[in-house]
Amino acid sequence: MKPMGAVFVRSALALAICFSFGTPPAPAEETSSGGAVTAYYFHGTFRCPTCNKMEQYAKEAIEKDFKSELDSGKLVFQSVNVETAGNEHFVKDYQLYTKTLILSMAGNGSEVRSKNLDKIWEYVRDKERYQNYVRDELGAFMKVAS
Repeated sequence: MKPMGAVFVRSALALAICFSFGTPPAPAEETSSGGAVTAYYFHGTFRCPTCNKMEQYAKEAIEKDFKSELDSGKLVFQSVNVETAGNEHFVKDYQLYTKTLILSMAGNGSEVRSKNLDKIWEYVRDKERYQNYVRDELGAFMKVAS
């Protein structure tokens, strides 16, 4: 039987890796176009099962409930690795410290509003609650955009 201390250390190490982004790379060009809302899922290179699940749940909810907005270009879903060269500005712009889902509204070539859906970590163990949260928050955010 393994000592509890070893199990605790391994668990703490796994969580630390999951929550870390590593060294930020060089700045990237702006990606949003005027008038569009972008739902960014930010992650690092290392992706634990929970991190993958958060992206999957968000993408499913957005594709299911906002199909017409996606098709028209009013909404874009983008998964961004903050460790890829050129994405450093996202860490600074949104004060990122872990994987997250950010809603961003752009107008006239620059961001005019954003919102961090910070409860995704709280809801990730309940797919329905997670997707309802994403749908409700994005729906309210999109109303302001139109």
